[in-house]
Amino acid sequence: MTIRIVYFGTPQIAVKSLEYLNNSSDFEVVAVVTQPDKPAGRGKKLTASPVKEFAQEHKIPVFQPKSIRKEPDIQNALKNLQPDFFVTFAFGQILSQEVLDIPKYHTINLHASLLPKYRGANPIQRAIINGDTETGICTMITELGLDCGDVCLKKVISISDSMNCQELSDKISDLSPELIEKTLKGLINGTIIPEPQCEDGICMANKLTKEETAINWNNSAENIHNLVRGIYKSPCAYFLHDGKIIKVLETEVIQGVNGICGEIIKVAKNGIEIGCGKDCILLKKVKPEGKGEMSARDWYNGLKNR
Repeated sequence: MTIRIVYFGTPQIAVKSLEYLNNSSDFEVVAVVTQPDKPAGRGKKLTASPVKEFAQEHKIPVFQPKSIRKEPDIQNALKNLQPDFFVTFAFGQILSQEVLDIPKYHTINLHASLLPKYRGANPIQRAIINGDTETGICTMITELGLDCGDVCLKKVISISDSMNCQELSDKISDLSPELIEKTLKGLINGTIIPEPQCEDGICMANKLTKEETAINWNNSAENIHNLVRGIYKSPCAYFLHDGKIIKVLETEVIQGVNGICGEIIKVAKNGIEIGCGKDCILLKKVKPEGKGEMSARDWYNGLKNR
């Protein structure tokens, strides 16, 4: 039996699972649903999502609803495809019950946390910002509530104290295809019985506010380091210097060294040590406003030479 799939996804993290399903003789990806093209770059040229680009390269039909809940024509087209499952992975829209009822079996979502922890939009970033040493991925039966459906399978992933959100995203992307495959086959042959999420440990991974991305030097060096890792390049932790935004890309905690919060303690070979509420932090790589990425030491030396 070939399992018919409609795949819902948008960013790069979802591409490997789509590729895996498309290459497997056990599955047939009959369509892809992704977000509409969006302006990108300095020229604001309309750009396709990574999932759409893959689908087009492999001649998979693509649907791009602005809101699939409000587009009955697309819903009817998906019904006519007679899918066994919908698979969603970082799609970016909430599905209505009418959409969830289309596949023969279920709509399966892959969520990048160990549910019920970190329900919501930013589970990868929140896990690192909060200093967690592990997170994971889950497959779940999609219901109308936010990430509240029964869980099919889980896989734990370790987070090192230097791992950033891009590295964690890449690891999740690598490990997701196998979990999705096991889930779909297990649901059909009855070897997987989805389990309700426990009510203990529920917490939300809300979208980041602009205020959260600004570095507060009164925080501990560890908290600042976790913030830098958690939002590495997207959107990026920053501070202001002479009225200009300085994005911080790489840091290290220096324990047992203290100084005035926000002031430079030492210029070292590998960066700049800055005082924090507890310990100090070594800025290693930055991106000044209007310039490219550079070592923090080079940025500091440029300030002195102006």
